[in-house]
Amino acid sequence: MKILKILSLLAMPLVMAQQSTRFVYQVTLTPDSTNVEKKTESAYLDTDGKKSIFYSENSLKRDSLMERMRATRNFDRTQLQDLRSNMQFTIEKDLTNQSLVYKSRIGRDNYSYSETPVFEWKILPETIKIGDYQTQKAETKFGGRTWYAWFTQEIPLQDGPYKFSGLPGLIVKVQDDKGDYSFDLMQTKKIAEIHQPLNRGQIIALSKSKYAEMEKKAQKDPASFYSAQRSGGGRGPGGGGGNRPGVDPKQMQEMVKRLETEAKSRNNPIELK
Repeated sequence: MKILKILSLLAMPLVMAQQSTRFVYQVTLTPDSTNVEKKTESAYLDTDGKKSIFYSENSLKRDSLMERMRATRNFDRTQLQDLRSNMQFTIEKDLTNQSLVYKSRIGRDNYSYSETPVFEWKILPETIKIGDYQTQKAETKFGGRTWYAWFTQEIPLQDGPYKFSGLPGLIVKVQDDKGDYSFDLMQTKKIAEIHQPLNRGQIIALSKSKYAEMEKKAQKDPASFYSAQRSGGGRGPGGGGGNRPGVDPKQMQEMVKRLETEAKSRNNPIELK
């Protein structure tokens, strides 16, 4: 019995070491420049110290709901609509080389691109305590915006929300100088493992420039873009593969109308260029 107790005690640090951490951020954003009303929702940064994934809380809730619907074969799309997010993407980072994979949905299809963003951080002398952490201010330019971040060396993790990383500690808060986007750490908790969001269908890998080009096409004319995706058989506009059968015309009209509304309301992206 004593041997078993000793083995259990020895195993405890190993179990703890295998745990991952979830950093919960409150995201405040203004996706529509014509509407000064800000949107607020939560997002998760899950990490095991070597890799991390950033995604919206509603994404996790949608995945859980989809799993229940599949198990019960009771699909209620109205419940999914209630869990729509202003951050319809996931960002998977390799913290060893600070590279990342950005995944998102445009129209009917899923796309991804790889990137190793360069953040030329200027660490400033200003310090402030945010919550339980002593933080220091830093500044950088990224995506056509000037960003201010507050990081803490009390958590020695060179990571942060969205694509941000590269500071000598976790980013507790980051916001752009216009106040359009802000990420604020609200909670930290241990989790058994990093969540892997569900992928609905095949993911089409593109270069970042090609992805941006496709996103602009969808933004400019959602109806034509959607129509091209249908005729392209799910490989993006002009992708080839034949028409998709069995699409309800009324359902298609509703989807196109929703895409047009969403496109108009997303005229102030987090990355302007």
